[in-house]
Amino acid sequence: MAQFIEFIGNHLVLSSMWLVTVGAIIYYQQRTGSSSVGPQQAVMLINRKDGVVLDVREKKEFDSGHIVDAINIPLAKLKQRLPELKKYKEKPVIVVCKLGQHSSDAAKQLQEDGFSEVYRLSGGVTEWKAQSLPLIQQAQKPAKQKGGRKKANKQTAEQA
Repeated sequence: MAQFIEFIGNHLVLSSMWLVTVGAIIYYQQRTGSSSVGPQQAVMLINRKDGVVLDVREKKEFDSGHIVDAINIPLAKLKQRLPELKKYKEKPVIVVCKLGQHSSDAAKQLQEDGFSEVYRLSGGVTEWKAQSLPLIQQAQKPAKQKGGRKKANKQTAEQA
């Protein structure tokens, strides 16, 4: 402990910068206002309190894998599409993004609009996947082969 105090005394500027950084992080976390939940807590909110999952990723990312029954509204379009979510104002809303970084902006916007319970999924879909929880993937349409069917019909006609 004596060495720690001696270090602070010898490196006053460095110690001050460290305290300012910690203070800024705490201030930022309080400013966002929404609390974060882990994947297991999110599952409990969905199952026990009929929680709603709002996925703010782009459509392409959403189609590559999303949480069951998630509503997809990209973050850029959230303000215009808020009326679609009005019916969920009294339910817990869990905001999800890829890594958990953009969901705080969406959560703040929902809270400003009067939603009572808003949570961010910490770690986003990446953490959800890491814990081996289920994701729904949209079926990819098979790529069309150019002329493949016509050639097969032409070859059959020539053989007959």
